[in-house]
Amino acid sequence: MIYHLAASFQQVWSALNVIHYVSFRALASLLSTLLCSLVWGGWFIDKSKEIFRSKPRPFVPDRHKLKDDLPTMGGLFIIAMAALNILLWCDLRDSNVWIFLLTLTLFAAIGAWDDWSKISGRGGIAARTKLWLQIASALTIALVWRCCAHPATTITFPFFKCLQPDIGIVFFAWAAFLIIGFSNAVNLTDGLDGLAIGSLIQTYATLGIVAYLAGHAKLAHYLCIPYAGTAELAVVGATLVGASLGFLWFNAYPAQIFMGDVGSLALGAGLAIMALLAKQECVLLIAGGLFVGETLSVILQVLSFKLRGKKIFKMAPIHHHFELLGWQEPKIVVRFGIISFVLCLLALMTLKMR
Repeated sequence: MIYHLAASFQQVWSALNVIHYVSFRALASLLSTLLCSLVWGGWFIDKSKEIFRSKPRPFVPDRHKLKDDLPTMGGLFIIAMAALNILLWCDLRDSNVWIFLLTLTLFAAIGAWDDWSKISGRGGIAARTKLWLQIASALTIALVWRCCAHPATTITFPFFKCLQPDIGIVFFAWAAFLIIGFSNAVNLTDGLDGLAIGSLIQTYATLGIVAYLAGHAKLAHYLCIPYAGTAELAVVGATLVGASLGFLWFNAYPAQIFMGDVGSLALGAGLAIMALLAKQECVLLIAGGLFVGETLSVILQVLSFKLRGKKIFKMAPIHHHFELLGWQEPKIVVRFGIISFVLCLLALMTLKMR
């Protein structure tokens, strides 16, 4: 909205030309989203205490029982702040912006239904129902993307300039798999105060940089990465960083509010669609390696117990394993955050190492 207003009045006041720079709007959106989150966060928490009281959670260490009565569904606040500022600062003619917002909306709706079902005492929606809803949503997103943007169906691999196989229609099944996978991966990681949101901040910042590079023809050519026209997604990524920073202010240990499935499912799916739109989904697997590792720990735990009758970890996801080893919650969050930061740096390095 601000972008289009600036375009209308730039002849009257030439200083408004700065709004046309993606870098300026990205930083402005980050700051405005953070400010909005800090201003309205306390009000949302007060309302959430009345409406969104969480219920006891199964399969967590005993010390987590102290958190059973905290408000949840804070993801609604993250998404509302992000969506508002995306609409304010982005060029709304860019279809990538709307595809991203569609992804957030569909997966937030699934998470909201699941969260509300738990709050109301029904124990959440059935796992099979939840999975089918995710599949339907991911395929819908892939179909809309194909119809609106006609994307290339190639996959780009780090370290290789010319390895870009075209997998045709299978690409959209791959896209749906990635969206569902990261949606659930972030959901599994969301178990400690500040853990998931702290890693999301770093990963969205990384993908914002990647989207900007993939949206700049000269830079994309210099780095030998596909030009995807995704510069506007840098503003989107910065907005999500601002919204996540604002939420972390209240979610840092000891948390005042939880993200809930409404936040983790939506923000995880958002990561995947950003990487897909920028044609750098393999880079996401590196930058989001913490989420991948948390998911693998669950898969390995389940397989080991079914095949061998023994557990690999004291509890999965793996952050609970370290809790039961005696690590304090803040230490786990900080150390996992460091790991996430290193992985994001490695992901950015792969853009040049080709």
